Amino acid sequence: MAARAKGRAFVARGMLGQRSKISQGIPVGAIIRCTDNTGAKALRVIQVIGYKGRLRRVPSAAVSDMITVSVRKGTPDMRKKVFQAVIVRQKKLYRRSSGLWVQFEDNGAVIMTPEGEMRGSEIRGPVAKEAAERWPRIASAANIII
Repeated sequence: MAARAKGRAFVARGMLGQRSKISQGIPVGAIIRCTDNTGAKALRVIQVIGYKGRLRRVPSAAVSDMITVSVRKGTPDMRKKVFQAVIVRQKKLYRRSSGLWVQFEDNGAVIMTPEGEMRGSEIRGPVAKEAAERWPRIASAANIII
């Protein structure tokens, strides 16, 4: 029973399966678009969750990474608050294991709770396949998965 609950917790936190190497295109300090309906418009990346780096190297994130963000533009009750989010699109070109190169026209993220649940109920625009595979809640809310 406890093992099943622990397995569910891993799925909720995005630990499902192995993550392939993706070019990291979103550094700390970047402003990205919020693609859900929580009321936030622009997000600033504060921290990359689980990043292990090197001295004086700026942490950066890629598609399907969980990040800590602050809301820069949006509704008054969302502004100046800190949340966790998952990146669903990135401008930087990255290669899939099938040999296909993927690039989106903007950087986009979805605001999440620390348990891995989405705060919003819908996602606007396409979602990368890597993010949908790693985060089941994002996959169920996405209209287009590329």
